[in-house]
Amino acid sequence: MLMRTDPLRELDRLTQQVFGTATRPTAMPMDAWREGDKFVVEFDLPGVRPEDIDLNIERNALTVKAERPLNEAQDAELIAAERPRGVFSRQLFLGDNLDTERVHAEYEAGVLRLTIPVAEQAKPRKIQIESHDEQRQITGNEQGQSASEEQRQSAQS
Repeated sequence: MLMRTDPLRELDRLTQQVFGTATRPTAMPMDAWREGDKFVVEFDLPGVRPEDIDLNIERNALTVKAERPLNEAQDAELIAAERPRGVFSRQLFLGDNLDTERVHAEYEAGVLRLTIPVAEQAKPRKIQIESHDEQRQITGNEQGQSASEEQRQSAQS
């Protein structure tokens, strides 16, 4: 019996297993944006219980791990298994301009939302300019001459 194989089809299948597809991702989808003085990051983790989410920060690396366990019912017969299961992990590298000491995390309706404020030292601020030049007060006399001009004229006489 002769079987034909398509090497590109096999490569496509392998790529889908490693990287996932739009309907079956292997990583947790994420959105990130800036709102004023804070950054917001949201991860989709449907079907994951809050106690199965682990959030860690080490230096500037934020790691999110979540687990959706397999259904282990003894008498269940699996008909279809299209939803990804197991441990998911995602790592973000945060800039030095973010305050990693004040990260706030919320989990609602399968969405993990992280709010990361901008560090105080990274916020724009006004800088006072000092001058070490000799400060002179200029005042005018009745003839419209400045005080310094008047002093020069009196010194010449």
